[in-house]
Amino acid sequence: MISPFDLNLRHLRALTAIMAHGTMNAAAHAVHMSQPALTQGLAKLERQLGAALFDRRPDGVVPTAAGTLMAARAAAAFEHLAAAMRGAARRGGRGFARPEQLMTASQLQAFLALADAGSFVGAAGVTGVSQPALHRATRELEQVCGVALAERRGRGVVLTAAGRALARGVRLAAREIGAGIAELSGEEESGVIAVGAMPLSRALLLPRAIATFVGGSPRALVDVVEGSWRELVEPLRDGVIDLMIGALRDETPQGLEQHPLFTDRLVVIGRAGHPLASMPDPGLDDLARFGWIVGHGNAPLRAHWDGLFAGRSPPEAPIACGSVMVIRGILVDSDLLTLLSPDQVALEVESGVLAAIGRPLEGGVRTIGITTRAGWRPTAAQRRFIGLLQSAAIETRIPENK
Repeated sequence: MISPFDLNLRHLRALTAIMAHGTMNAAAHAVHMSQPALTQGLAKLERQLGAALFDRRPDGVVPTAAGTLMAARAAAAFEHLAAAMRGAARRGGRGFARPEQLMTASQLQAFLALADAGSFVGAAGVTGVSQPALHRATRELEQVCGVALAERRGRGVVLTAAGRALARGVRLAAREIGAGIAELSGEEESGVIAVGAMPLSRALLLPRAIATFVGGSPRALVDVVEGSWRELVEPLRDGVIDLMIGALRDETPQGLEQHPLFTDRLVVIGRAGHPLASMPDPGLDDLARFGWIVGHGNAPLRAHWDGLFAGRSPPEAPIACGSVMVIRGILVDSDLLTLLSPDQVALEVESGVLAAIGRPLEGGVRTIGITTRAGWRPTAAQRRFIGLLQSAAIETRIPENK
């Protein structure tokens, strides 16, 4: 499959003009190209995409379904670049009025490689483009934008605020164009789905959805990136990942959308055979007699633990840990307690290694769901994957009395 950077941005930009004007002559005038150049450019674009984008008729051209789809993806891509450039203008940029219209795919590919690699040497190694060519592409973009995009630091480079904004815009634009390419490929459920997996989703929900998905979409690639909400939110905004799954925020952050899947109630977890395991409803005094494994200071689980013992002296908490795998191992070999979701230790509880201590906490309710970028338009494969997540959310629910 071709890369988004293989396509000519000027020809992609012309798609909306062709749709709006209905003739190649009027569209060419609107985008400041000759009609032969635009006709040849469109023909090349159609060959690369393997699809007719317009039906040629005696009285003009009419977009096909493929043309309408690709024009919409291209328009969204250029809006991402334009938004990045509006940010540069607010930072004092003195470039052209519409710099996104002057950028080339090769310039953007070179700059994104530099942003990801952190040095011209690294970017050259990844792309196979010479360092002088990478320098030249970056300088040309800086001239178009009218603002510095990268600064030398030792042997590497550091992006300026404008550079970081442009890198984000380029990633999002490439995602849009890549989605259009995937949709026109003839394999509706091909392409890549990049998923940010927060801790709660990793035990049951996400594995169930992925296993079902790959069985029906053998040409699609699922790329799972693990992390906390704080570690995943910027990659989501940047377009590095498409969606993230886990506990939702109480208030939806700006520029994002949250889609609930189910509510989760925390439980106290200890080893099977723990002194409190046989008590149907241990009180706070009982729970305070044992040491605890807690989350780090800014983790949501730590806040729930603080709330559990609010107004009284908390028990000893000799271990602060965010790794569920490590926590499970410690619990098995000690009388320590912790707060977790039943999903996170479902297999260990079912196998008789760990046990829930008492009933789920009344105040330990979290909403688990999907977070995406606002305005994100998923491909067919991504839509099916979201549907499977919704189904898995129902199928993997654990009865509270289990």
